[in-house]
Amino acid sequence: MQRQPLRQAKTIDNVFNSAYWHLSQQDFTINEIRIKLERKTDNQEWIDTVLVKLIESGYLKSNFDFAVRYCELAFSHELGVGAIRRKLPLRGIPANEVDAAIEQVVDEQSIDGFEMATSRLLSRFDNFHGTNKEKVYSQMTSKGFSRAEIDHALSQHPQRETLRSKLAVKADKADLATEIIKLANKGKGETLILQELKQRLIDVSDFEETLYQLTLAGDVDLYQSCKDELAKKRYDLSDYKEKSKAYAYLSRKGFASDEIKEAIKLDDE
Repeated sequence: MQRQPLRQAKTIDNVFNSAYWHLSQQDFTINEIRIKLERKTDNQEWIDTVLVKLIESGYLKSNFDFAVRYCELAFSHELGVGAIRRKLPLRGIPANEVDAAIEQVVDEQSIDGFEMATSRLLSRFDNFHGTNKEKVYSQMTSKGFSRAEIDHALSQHPQRETLRSKLAVKADKADLATEIIKLANKGKGETLILQELKQRLIDVSDFEETLYQLTLAGDVDLYQSCKDELAKKRYDLSDYKEKSKAYAYLSRKGFASDEIKEAIKLDDE
């Protein structure tokens, strides 16, 4: 919805009143109040005068004082330095004043980012059921903590061994036979199938037996798959170099030597 135009200030007192009203609602930075007053008047001299008077009288904090107060509140709510450095510049506070404010408050209050991260993690997560490692890191990072601080916090958590990656959680739900069939249908041989399953953290302790049973049942036929993959290419198998290229290609697809030789022999026939 389009914002209604503000009634424009006719005197500098109107500008003062507008500033007082905004500051009675909450703290604003100098930059934020300036933006609000620029909607009230285009008289920059009035605006500058009002801002100076507000700062002198204590109604409006200087950038540094605002940053110091913001840091104090942020740390009291267990927000890390990263969040402060990310948010204050968006409100018009110069980076050098942000860093100076952080340094002062950290020194005055003996802030320890590692302890704060540990406290926040323990208070937010009794256990890690229903979440995963990536989500925890994302949430803690968004609250301003560094990777090192998050690692430390996790090392202190009594349930740390139960925190699993998204890939591991997904792997727990995977059915080995179904995954083998899917990969075989994509034209991958045994070696490549096994490699991909391991990369996805799927339990492959029963891989050989499962593949054997799938082969007996006719759900997987790696000899036929090897031939089908070869048929997709246009190698001249009467040429030795081309035949070598075909062998190397099928080998990269994960097929065994017997399967490749059979495919090439069948193609020759």
